[in-house]
Formats: sequence, C-alpha cells, structure tokens
Amino acid sequence: MLPLPVTQECLKCHNNQDYQIGDIRGGLAASLPLTPHLLAEEKRRSYLSLSHGLIWLAGLAGILLVYRRQRQHASQQRKTHQELLKLSQAVEQSPIATVITNLRGDIEYVNAAFVDNTGYSRSDSIGQNPRILNAGKTPAATFDDMWQRITHGQTWEGELINRRKNGSEYTEWGKISPIRDADGQISHYLAVKEDITRRKQAEEEISHLAFFDQLTDLPNRRLMMDRLAQAMSGCARFKRQGALLLIDLDDFKTLNDTQGHASGDALLRETSTRLQASLREGDTLARLGGDEFVVILKDLGAGSQAAIEAENVAGKLRAWLRQPYLLPDPSSGDGSGQRPYYCTASIGITLFDGLSPAADELLKRAETAMYQAKAAGRDSLRFFDPEMQTSVAARAALESALRKAITDEQFLLHYQPQVDAAGRLTGAEVLIRWQHPQRGMVSPGEFIPLAEETGLILPIGHWVLQTACEQLAAWAGRPQTAHLNLAVNVSARQFSLPNLVEQVLALIAQTGAPPERLKLELTESMLLDNTSDMIAKMHALKAHGISFSLDDFGTGYSSLSYLKRLPLDQLKIDQSFVRDVLDDPNDAAIARTIVALGQSLGLAVIAEGVETAAQRDFLAAQGCLNYQGYFFSRPLPLAAFEQLLTDGAFMPA
Repeated sequence: MLPLPVTQECLKCHNNQDYQIGDIRGGLAASLPLTPHLLAEEKRRSYLSLSHGLIWLAGLAGILLVYRRQRQHASQQRKTHQELLKLSQAVEQSPIATVITNLRGDIEYVNAAFVDNTGYSRSDSIGQNPRILNAGKTPAATFDDMWQRITHGQTWEGELINRRKNGSEYTEWGKISPIRDADGQISHYLAVKEDITRRKQAEEEISHLAFFDQLTDLPNRRLMMDRLAQAMSGCARFKRQGALLLIDLDDFKTLNDTQGHASGDALLRETSTRLQASLREGDTLARLGGDEFVVILKDLGAGSQAAIEAENVAGKLRAWLRQPYLLPDPSSGDGSGQRPYYCTASIGITLFDGLSPAADELLKRAETAMYQAKAAGRDSLRFFDPEMQTSVAARAALESALRKAITDEQFLLHYQPQVDAAGRLTGAEVLIRWQHPQRGMVSPGEFIPLAEETGLILPIGHWVLQTACEQLAAWAGRPQTAHLNLAVNVSARQFSLPNLVEQVLALIAQTGAPPERLKLELTESMLLDNTSDMIAKMHALKAHGISFSLDDFGTGYSSLSYLKRLPLDQLKIDQSFVRDVLDDPNDAAIARTIVALGQSLGLAVIAEGVETAAQRDFLAAQGCLNYQGYFFSRPLPLAAFEQLLTDGAFMPA
C-alpha cells in the first residue's frame, strides 16, 4: 500500500472531526516538495479558466452579434416595409394618374387619381389595354414614337387626347418609363399622366387674346400682319396679285360721343358680321382697332384685272354697310329700345404682288388711300397712288399748322350779310377765316374737314361761338346795330357734347350777348343721329331765346314728321338749288316746295347763294323773303361789314 500524500484538504477534514495526525493508524507524516507541482497545477487551472472565459466571452459576443444582427435585420425589414408602404401610399394618393402595365401593355395597377380622372374603376381597368382611353385624335406617329422609345429602354413623354368612360374628351401629358427587374431586364412599364385640359384651354384663351380682337373676334393687327405676309409670299410664288383694303367707318366718333359706347360696340359687331359675310373663303378680315377694319384679298387677276376685282369687292362691302342698323336706344326707358342708324365707310385700296414693298408700307399706302376717300366726301373708295404720299405729308403739315393757329389765335370772322325782301340788313352769317402768317388766307374748305377729322373743330367751334357772342354784345349797345342777328354754324361733334347747353349759356352770360340775337345753324345729317338728345338740347337753348336754322335744307333726308319734331325757326334753301333755279325745272320745283313747306310749318325761309336779281325775284315770288349771297355781298371783315351800315348800303330793319 502506497502512502498517499496528505494534502491540505485532508488536514481540514481531520481537523473538522477532531482527529490528530497521530491518531490515524498507519498515518505517516512526510514532508514532500510540492511547490513546483502546485505551481504547475495552478498554471494549468489558470489556463483552463482563461480558455473557458475566452470561450464564454466569444460565445457571449457571438450571441450579442447575432442578436444585434437580428435586431438590425428586423429594423431594416420594418424600415423597408415602412418605405414601401409610404411609397405605395404616395403613388396611391398622388393627384397624378399612375398606371403600371406588363410588357404586353395589360394594365396591372392604377391609382385612385386614374380612377377619378378617367371614370374607369380598378375592376374596369385591370387586365385592359390603355387604348380603352384613346379618343382617336392623337396622331398615330405619336404612338409609334412612344413604343419605339419605351421598348428600347428610353423614357417617352408627350401629349395625348383621351376619352373618359362617360365619353368626354380631355388632354393629358403622359410620361412612360420602363421598369427593370433584378437582372436589368424590362419587366413592366410605368406611366404617369397629368390632366392638362384646363391648362390647354387657358393657353388657347391667352393665344386667342393675343391674336384676336375681343369685341368682334376678328384677327387683330398682329395676326393680320402675319396673314398679309403669307398672302404676299403666295403672290410672289405664284405670280399673282392681291389687294389690301382699309375700311374706316364715317362719323363713328360722333356716334360714340352721342349714343355711348354700347351703341358703338353694337355697330362694330354688326359691321364685322356684314363684312365677313361679304368675303370669299380664304380672304382675311381683321380689325385694327377703333372703327378701322382691314380686308386681305388673295389670288386676284393680273394687272388691271386685280384692280377691277378689288373695286368690285369694295363696292359690295360699301353696299352692305349702307343698310340701316338697329342700335340700342339710350333714350328708351328700360334700355331695351332700338333705333335705326345709317353708316357709311371710306375705303382705301392698295394692290401688291408680294415683291415689294414690305407689309408695313402696304398698310401705310392703304391708309393714305383711305384718307383720300374721306377727303373726297366719304362713303367712297380710293386706290393708292404714289402722288398721295405728297398729299399725306401736306396734310400732316397742315394739321400741325392748324394746332398752332388755335394756340396763336390766327383765326378771324367774316360776316356775310342777310337781307329781307325790302333790302334791309337783318344780320349776318359768321364764317371763319384762317390768316396764316406765311400762306396768307387759308380756305375753310381746306382746313375745316381736317379739323372735323382730328377733333380740332371743338376748340375752333368754341372760339367762333365766343367771338360771335362778344360781337352781339358790342352791337347791342349801339342803336344802329342792336337789331342785327348772327347765325353761327355748329358742327355735329360740337353739338353732340354732353355739356353743350351749359357752354352756350355760359358764353352768353360771360359776354352779355342778347340770346334772342343768336341763331345756331344745324345741318340735316347731324340731326338724324340721336334725334331725341338733339331735340332736348334745342328746346333747352330755345327756352333762353336762342333760335335755330336748318342749313342746306333739301340735301338730306328730312321728312315732314321729322321736321315737326324739331323746334326750328328757319329753313335755309341750299345754294345748289338756287344756282339753277331759273333754268332747271327740278331745282325750281324744289325751291318752291321748300318755301311752301316752311310756310305750312310756320317757319321763316332764307335762300343762300343768291347771285342775281332774277334769282331773288323768283324766290320772292314764291314767298321766300330772306336772302344771302354775292348779289348782296361777299363775306366781309368786321370793319367792312359795319361800313355798309355807315354808307347806307342797306337800310335798317
């Protein structure tokens, strides 16, 4: 039996049981060198503990790493799911229609916007081809280009015209892109489509406003110039001729001033309708603005034939415009009344072959011709002639000089005597004269029409009326002239002023002129427009003693019923009837009728243009007792007129 070494554990055990080492039989006490052994054992145990710890730590780290990776994976999955959900919700809730199809074009997905926009539900759409939306108005080339691009992996975008389920059409802007799978192969197509119908309508409205007149819906100046350039190009290419007609309505401003813009607009709309109905298909009618219209005629004959065709068209247009219009009557109580209105037009024509000149110059030429037509008496047409350029330049210079004449007070009045059957001086008609510093005396026939066209007749007319009132006031203080009357011509534009009555009464008050000595001469034509307003003004002035004479009677459109309504005091026989009254039975009959008409209406009658004693005697025999003309005297400056009284050339009334 080999002795066992006593270890520390043995001693602890024996001590716990109160055994001493000597009490144990066979027990030996020996001292052995165990330190190296114990150190080795301790080292082995340390290594073992360390290795176990390392293994444990590695295991724990592995567990933690796996746990962390699992958490990260779960988090990533949740994040990916959330992203996919968010993306899905975004597509579903997007206001832009979204469609996904397979490679055959079968619809696999549509969002809510697609359903709302097209009217097709998901069940209607899934499995269908997008061509169910095709309205048949998108060009085939558009679809060819679309398929060419997307099948080659490119994105296509463009405009499509589609039809909803309810049949209504709409325009959309589509963008179609291929969808690739994990291998990079095209598996689906994604289409996003925006309804641009309202935007297209807005663009079309803006474009329409840019090129068309709002009142008449005719092409405006911009579009007209483009059409003119095209017409010129076509004429040059095919060696044809065209014509440009500029149409200006006569006295349109007077209508606007007296009747209001509602009547003016109604006239312009009706005029555009009439002109359009008179033209050939392919011709262009445009409104330049105001009361000016342009007609472009294409494919006319060569040479003089083109002028003949253009003149025929212009004549047809003038005939249409002469037909009476029915315009709103502002004097009617509820504003629903209508009244007839007669309109004429002045037309300027220029021909073109497309080679020269430029479009702007053509328009200027037509305008020049139009002004020549107005100068010829209106309701007429004129062709452009190169000599007109000189006339236009002269007209511009005259207008400038006329404006300066108003500022510098270059005008003066001449007085043409009016006498009764006994040869007594009863008064005079005042006639304006222009004493130009360089040109000398300028004829009224030269500057009055220009003043009418430019509106300068208003300040000129006011000056004439004021000067006449001042002269009446001066004569009223002298016994030999207190009985004299003055007849003053009033233009249509002046009489149409809303405050005319106030102006006249103010001048009478300022000058102290006796109103019963003032006679206003009106023409028939000016009274035909807005008759009610004119009559009201006449009554208002007549209530203060002012009298009225109807000038150039017999040359207009007066009727008995019309004359009865006017508060007139006198009819004036036009000199065109007096000139040949002894030789022309028609003129004699007209003069006789006017005198009889005046007598039946209780109106005085005066004849102008009396140049011989025989004419005076004939008129006196018919009952006309007042005269004016060269037989008695030419129009005279004030001093010469007053000298007639001093010399006793006329006996006082």
